[in-house]
Amino acid sequence: MKVDEIKNICVVGTGTMGHQLSVLCALSGYQTTCVSRSEAGLERVRQFMQTYLAGRVAKGKLTEEQAGQARENLKLTTSLEEAAREADFVIEAVVEILDVKRELFQKLDRFCPPHTILTTNSSYLASSRIAGATARPEKVCNMHFFNPALVMKCVEVVKGPHTAEETITVTMELARRLNKAPVLLHKEIYGFVVNRIFRALVQEALFLLDTGVASVEDIDSAVVNALGHPMGPFRLLDLTGIDLGYHARMERYRETMDPAEKPSPVLVEKYARGEWGRKTGKGFYEYD
Repeated sequence: MKVDEIKNICVVGTGTMGHQLSVLCALSGYQTTCVSRSEAGLERVRQFMQTYLAGRVAKGKLTEEQAGQARENLKLTTSLEEAAREADFVIEAVVEILDVKRELFQKLDRFCPPHTILTTNSSYLASSRIAGATARPEKVCNMHFFNPALVMKCVEVVKGPHTAEETITVTMELARRLNKAPVLLHKEIYGFVVNRIFRALVQEALFLLDTGVASVEDIDSAVVNALGHPMGPFRLLDLTGIDLGYHARMERYRETMDPAEKPSPVLVEKYARGEWGRKTGKGFYEYD
């Protein structure tokens, strides 16, 4: 398949990443179908799109015509089969739990046309652990966007041992047509590029907090004012979702059974309390 043949994109999931990816694809001119298990999830997408597009128009970043076209390009449904049956390209953005993703990809493989490329937005789970649930492993790869997906330019495209060169070529070019700056990983590695670096930083920040060396605020301040980062690791965890960080670490622990891979005590506590960051109004900081 050639990238020019991609007309319809299916985005699965309406969480932190899914709703933004849906709007991104619709704004980029693709017929986009966003699928959620619940009407509540679809309503979040509707509200976000209205607010986002209105804000862009008010700032002069979009015309009314462009905003109207994006609205027309986006379709919402709770039926996975309906969303998948005409898809040329799928971006999966559901919870970071392997069994959930494998079950979903098995269904997508049944519902999608034979030419459809299936990608996962997973930030840690390599597609080789998911591709076996399909009869088209050569058309499966990681396409990892960063939050907020409408703003962040980087996309990590990861070539698994099962992935065809054509799949990678098409995925890289699609990322460019979504106005992103894709980077190619020629082989799989846990955490890919960005999250391996980010994980090392966060692990040290959590260690300093868990052992009482410094406060959340002072650790973030040190990283911002000494290392020049735009935000500290705890602000960033709140932005990306503490639940996401917890699930990623638990999946890694289940895989390795290495106690060192267990989530930090403070991360477990935040997850158990439902303090998942901006999405819940409270994480390491509180939000309106």
